Amino acid sequence: MLDIAIVIPAAGASRRMRGQDKLLQDVGGVPMLRRQVETALATGAHVCVTLPDHDHPRAAALQGLPVQMVAVPDANLGMSASLRRGVGMLPRNQRAVMILPADMPDLTTEDLLAVYQGFCNEAHPTLQQATSADGTPGHPVLFPADCFTALMAVSGDQGARAVLKANKYRLRRVALSDDRALVDLDTPEAWAAWRAKTAEMV
Repeated sequence: MLDIAIVIPAAGASRRMRGQDKLLQDVGGVPMLRRQVETALATGAHVCVTLPDHDHPRAAALQGLPVQMVAVPDANLGMSASLRRGVGMLPRNQRAVMILPADMPDLTTEDLLAVYQGFCNEAHPTLQQATSADGTPGHPVLFPADCFTALMAVSGDQGARAVLKANKYRLRRVALSDDRALVDLDTPEAWAAWRAKTAEMV
């Protein structure tokens, strides 16, 4: 077991999908959200998923998985609501938390472990942010435990950007292959383009 937690914010409304749920889109025969949770669980970390509520179809998509599910009744307040509740409900004694977006299908378990290893290789607690191969900042991002209080105080729809900015002096970057740290799918057009590109690679 890793000594960190992975929080997957999945309480948003998928408004840009025009009636579809991006996190229930099929990826390799399973819903996107389940695929992301399985990828996270394979690291050996504790995994927490935030949801609109426990009766939401996204919760059903995670049936049978050893994952902590946290309802976010104020999800309309933005990403910050998921971070506040997700981080706030984590088990004690976690050395760090990795924030893993739920809509990034190219990320692998090995990518998550690479970000974690960057954290382990530092003599002092640092933040670790995945980048594309050319260095463009992306996701996931790992925050050491001393950032938990700040993460539980974020507001608005900017997520943890303010915490990143406040700790930029100890932010380290971990380059992942290609654009895996950047590809997120939150519109029907993005999904169609990604599926076309994936089919070409098979």
